[in-house]
Amino acid sequence: MDASLSQPLRVMSLHALAYCERLFYLEEVEEIRVADERVYAGRTLHEQIRAQEEEDGGEWTSRELSSEKLGLTGKADCLRKRDGELIPYEHKRGRAMRDGKKACAWPSDILQVCAYAMMLEEETGQTIAEARIRYHADNVTVRVPVDEQARQKVEAAIRRARQLRESASRPPVTANDRLCIRCSLAQVCLPEEERVVAKPQWEPLRLFPACREQVTLHVVKPGAHVSRCGDTLKVTVPEEGERTYPISRLGAVVLHGYAQITTQALHLCASHEIGVHWLSGQRFVAGLAPGGGAVQRKLRQYQALSDEKTRLVLAKKLVMAKVESGLKYLMRATRGFDRANGGIEKELDIIRKSLKAASHAEDVDELRGHEGIAGKSYFAVIPLLLHEGVPDAMVPKGRSRRPPKDRFNALLSFGYGLLYQAVLQAVVAVGLEPALGFFHKPRSAAHPLVLDLMELFRSPVWDMTVVASVNRGLWDAEEDFSISPGRVWLSETGRKKAIRLFEERLEETWKHPVIGYSLSYGRMIELETRLLEKEWCGTPGLFGRMRMR
Repeated sequence: MDASLSQPLRVMSLHALAYCERLFYLEEVEEIRVADERVYAGRTLHEQIRAQEEEDGGEWTSRELSSEKLGLTGKADCLRKRDGELIPYEHKRGRAMRDGKKACAWPSDILQVCAYAMMLEEETGQTIAEARIRYHADNVTVRVPVDEQARQKVEAAIRRARQLRESASRPPVTANDRLCIRCSLAQVCLPEEERVVAKPQWEPLRLFPACREQVTLHVVKPGAHVSRCGDTLKVTVPEEGERTYPISRLGAVVLHGYAQITTQALHLCASHEIGVHWLSGQRFVAGLAPGGGAVQRKLRQYQALSDEKTRLVLAKKLVMAKVESGLKYLMRATRGFDRANGGIEKELDIIRKSLKAASHAEDVDELRGHEGIAGKSYFAVIPLLLHEGVPDAMVPKGRSRRPPKDRFNALLSFGYGLLYQAVLQAVVAVGLEPALGFFHKPRSAAHPLVLDLMELFRSPVWDMTVVASVNRGLWDAEEDFSISPGRVWLSETGRKKAIRLFEERLEETWKHPVIGYSLSYGRMIELETRLLEKEWCGTPGLFGRMRMR
């Protein structure tokens, strides 16, 4: 096998290949790797074994191996001599496979340890007749013969791995759904969601996390300084002291106004694929979003969104979801109102007609027109949702932006800036190109794909939150806002309140009407982004089907 002209395969990738070809493709071709608790537990096990061997004066010897002939590279867990023969060992924290009462090695583990044996033969010139696998959960060691059959399986796996690496298409989801339960990439692959598309009666097991594991660090105070201290970020605020935040707990850093961040802190964030974003006033200014993803994902996106029919199909799904959800929210919020005399019914009827017309739009420009008409009526009803006791200063006078001309619109614009950052974070995490969208035109520095996806979440994440907070009397019309001729901004205290509300809203859970499980809005943003990618990755049908009740 001539592997000299191609990049070596990791031996671990053969283990993934034997487990699931989709897993291999995601890890090795698209370079998506997620270290979950099982991965960390495995690393801890190896450290404990090494420490115990050294303490006992043992013969633990791990070795970096590479084979030009096979085109493999990797690090064997342990090499030992038994009866004068060199034997490679693999340590697994799980249980062995069972044939009745007999402990056996799993096929993926056999493939991995035999690959190490063949590489060791090439390096040492010695014949390796046997390898061993230690299953610590059962406290058993399984002997694996490195015979001709095992060698042929390794070579066949290498050939298949190279075929997949040259392909631009992801392999299908494995037919064995039990494998998905223990897979660290289930939250990326979304196998259960794909099975819903193929079999609508399928009751999906939720493998996608319900809530965000990390939090967003917002730095609001003017003059605040973010620096690195080991594996933590240190925020120093003048006259207030210092606070530290472990990097492992952070998902993003958002700097408001003129807060400073050091190069060392940026490097730490980049190395952990943590986005850093800058907001000024109500506006998203820029963002550092590491981990842009492998080329294959973006090539598929370019190919799909270069097609006019595909863009129209996706844009219709987006607009129908946005307008219908907004309509349902307004109808629920005005239940018990005299809709006819208040002018509400007239605006709702315009939204209904726009929704029907949008479903028959023949191009994206026509669709934008219907969406714009529905949006105008939507914002005409919003002021009518405010209670009679709300101060007049907090009641909007229409929709104004860039800059907002009243306090209510200042709240909307600031929250939309936060939402933009959250959606951008999800788009980059999924590995899509934020500059290439299907509905919004690239008229400003804002990324069209981010603006597209934001439409699904403006109403449920922020519009509803702002209306509820104003009705609760949360805002101080003087202290929470900065007023200047022709525009209104949030003050420092106002921004802190808005950030707290926004982050709390992202943690609230909601049941997806199609997939059938509940998850936080923060996770919902990532889920919809991944479902969008599936529209051009062979499993369309789930994007844009979320609706407000």
